[in-house]
Order: sequence, then structure tokens, then C-alpha cells
Amino acid sequence: MLEADATQTLKDDDAAAFSDGEGAHPLFRSAPDSVGFRKLRKRLLREMRETIESHAMVRPGARWLIGISGGKDSYALLALLHDLKWRGLLPVDLLACNLDQGQPGFPKHVLPDFLKRYGITHRIEYRDTYSVVTEKMPAGATYCSLCSRLRRGHLYRVAREEGCEALVLGHHRDDCLETFFMNLFHGGRLAAMPAKLLNDEGDVTVLRPLITSSEADIARFSQALDFPIIPCDLCGSQDGLQRNLTKAMLAEMEQRQPGRKDVMMRALANVRPSHLLDPNLFDFSALTPMKGG
Repeated sequence: MLEADATQTLKDDDAAAFSDGEGAHPLFRSAPDSVGFRKLRKRLLREMRETIESHAMVRPGARWLIGISGGKDSYALLALLHDLKWRGLLPVDLLACNLDQGQPGFPKHVLPDFLKRYGITHRIEYRDTYSVVTEKMPAGATYCSLCSRLRRGHLYRVAREEGCEALVLGHHRDDCLETFFMNLFHGGRLAAMPAKLLNDEGDVTVLRPLITSSEADIARFSQALDFPIIPCDLCGSQDGLQRNLTKAMLAEMEQRQPGRKDVMMRALANVRPSHLLDPNLFDFSALTPMKGG
């Protein structure tokens, strides 16, 4: 949680940024002129800034590689980061990158056209990981896990080549909770999706500035800005995923008890190792009763 003075700074900066009346980044020039959209935009920006500050993500003058898939989450990430930079609230250089993985039917023109139209610095990288995945995975298997690992490896490489110290991804609150329960149910460990992570090689930081924002808000935001969404089912391997079952479980919980997802996210930031069972996190051997005097 942010300290009180930092929180007040965020509020003051937000008030100044949204009252200057000096235009907006080109991505927002066709944004709806409605109270509802303005509130949504401010909420997402505030959540993003709080996450960036609380996890010490920014080193002024650094360069960030933004992973752009063509889905609603990465479009929202791209727009909100450029919004902050436009307002002078994000002192880093931004480079968008789409990794074309060779999936059948992938519309290669959509992202380059979109990024050029709005003057966004970008790199399109082509690597046929689809053929690698289909060759190695048995028929009927889900490709997502291997596909994701290969994609991440190439994005790390691009980050190094472009002098970027961070790879920024569009994962959100629902991704974080789904990952937690997937690990709990199937992995036998308590682990979620961190806002900030150092890769195994120790040379690229993974940042997730939208990790506390809801998928529903991000979907409304992307729909309002009419982004050209590219579906994530081009390879045909999405049906029957355990993650989809977990998503449905969480959705039902939220429907029956609104606000449960927010409570669970607070729990992930309020861990008590002494009340778990891992002796590597807490020295249970040091717990001894005081002798009566």
C-alpha cells in the first residue's frame, strides 16, 4: 500500500493532469466524450500509477518494451502507458513490439497499420513458433504453455537488442487470481502473478502495471476506444483449458458475492508466513513457550 503522502501526490497529479485541457495522446482523440468513460479512464490510470509507484517500476530515462498481442489487454496497456507519458507522468521511453508467431490466419497488417496510424514507435518481429509448437505437442494437446514460453524468450531477446531494461505486459487482476488458483489446484504451491519480476538471466525486468485492474474495466475501455482486436484463438487450442474453468469459478463467486475478487487481491498483498506451513518462509523451530517465572 502507498504511504499517505504518496497517495496524496497521486491525487494531486491526477487533478492537474485531467484539468489542463491541453489535448490528449492521438490514441484518445476519438474517445467517447462521456462522464462514464472519463471515470473509467481515470480509475485505470490511478490503479496503474499506484502499482508503478508501489513496486518501484520506474527508473527515469529507462526504455520499456511493451508486448502487444492485438488483444484488449495489451491495447489498453499501450494506450494507458502513452497517456501517462503524454501527461509527463512516466519518464521512460516506450517501444511497442508485436511478435508474429506464424499462427494460421493471423492478420499481419492490423497491428502495423494501427501503430503507424497513431505514430507509435514499434517493432514487428516474425518468428514461426507455431510450427515449433505443433511439431512438439501431441495431437489434441493445448499449445498455450509452450507457446507462451517461446514468445517470452523472443521478447526478452528483442528487449536486449533494443536496449530495453523492462518488458511490460498487460496481465490484469483476473489473470493474477486465475494463476493463483491454477497453482493452488494443479501446481501444489501458493504463487500468483507478480507486478514486478526479474527474469532468470537477471537482465530484463517483467512489469505488469495493470495487475490490480479488473478485466471488465479493461474490456470496457478497449471497446470504447474501438481497438481492432485480434482474437487469441487462431491456433484452435483454446477449448477446454483448465484456466477457463478457473475463470468460470471465479466469475460465479463474484456474481454470488460481489467484491470477492478485490478481497482476494488484498489477501495476496497481506501474507502471514507464520500462518502457513512452509518452514523455508518462517522459522518454526524458534517458536518455544516462555518458562513460567
